[in-house]
Amino acid sequence: MLPTGGWYAVDFLHMASLHSRTQLSKESIFAHMSRLAAAHGAINLGQGFPSNPPPAFLLEAAQRAIGVVDQYTPPIGLPRLREAVAEDLGVSPEDVVITAGGTEALHALAESLYGPGDEVVMFEPYFDVYIPQTRIAGAEPSMIPMRLTDRWEVDLPALERAITVRTQAILLTNPYNPTGSVFSRSEAEQIAALARKHDLWIISDEVYDELYFAEPPVRFRELAPERVFTVGSAGKRLEATGWRIGWIVTPPGLASKIAGMRQWSSFCSAAPLQAAVAEALPIARKTGFYQELRESYGRRKDLLEQGLRSLGLKTFAPAGTYFLTALLPDLDAERLVQEAGVAIIPGSAFYLQNPAPRGLFRFAFCKTADEIAQALERLERYLKQIKA
Repeated sequence: MLPTGGWYAVDFLHMASLHSRTQLSKESIFAHMSRLAAAHGAINLGQGFPSNPPPAFLLEAAQRAIGVVDQYTPPIGLPRLREAVAEDLGVSPEDVVITAGGTEALHALAESLYGPGDEVVMFEPYFDVYIPQTRIAGAEPSMIPMRLTDRWEVDLPALERAITVRTQAILLTNPYNPTGSVFSRSEAEQIAALARKHDLWIISDEVYDELYFAEPPVRFRELAPERVFTVGSAGKRLEATGWRIGWIVTPPGLASKIAGMRQWSSFCSAAPLQAAVAEALPIARKTGFYQELRESYGRRKDLLEQGLRSLGLKTFAPAGTYFLTALLPDLDAERLVQEAGVAIIPGSAFYLQNPAPRGLFRFAFCKTADEIAQALERLERYLKQIKA
């Protein structure tokens, strides 16, 4: 026993240590750049959280729910929210699991679908949580680089070559973070066919499903409902990323098993916020909120893209999400924060096994038009300064 008072020596050489998996828990690039942005008064076009507040109908629904729906919900989710998600997506409520955001949904699926000795095929660039979640589950990622010409392209032959007897799943996002690209129907059909051929699960991260600028994205579950798990997010749809309300649509008959796994993490997400989202989802659909949101983001996308091009920078037009990629050769992300007052995400953060395209950065345009315009002005001044 340790002494109850006075000074005592601690033998650091023989102290208990944390498990090696905590090496996966380093600060994410998004938190890092946001912290730097706050410290240096920079405009944050790095982390993807909206500057605008959530819609009034969502906030009012939350006010009505607080004090009424305050206790634990079932781990599978508040019944009325499961029904609202199912109605919106055209699926059975029996196949819907409510989670504490899309990140917990992906974690629950990683814990449920693969383990030690397994492989998970995914594309590079990738969203940062995919790798640590895969490895925490004991599996290893197998990375397929996307091709970058005038746009981002999927290398489907490389995808098939990467599939081995150890492969358990294909993990992807549509619309795609960080590139802003959207899988074509032909690409989606070929991926679904590969999953059937090799008897693989597909985890389709569709948290940006309502943020697109042309045709609606293909829903992978419509192509292979028996093997597709779809991840969704109220935070992305309703501009409330901190609420942490997400969902999983499972293949028929598997929802209770997935809910059984996620009960050991958060048990349930915030009950009044579940109730608020349940009320808000049909309102958003009926009032045209998503269309207005797309139009608003489209204007801000154009503002950012045209501004970057006017500076002589190469951009890659997004078809969805609120992210845009561009090439800024020979620039450093941390120096941009400190010296230009603009925070963006370096492309290297989205690569594991292959080199990132030289000078690749990701910009978030889920900010106000004024913030985007100010960021462009600062970037223009900085580029002139370093060329002088």
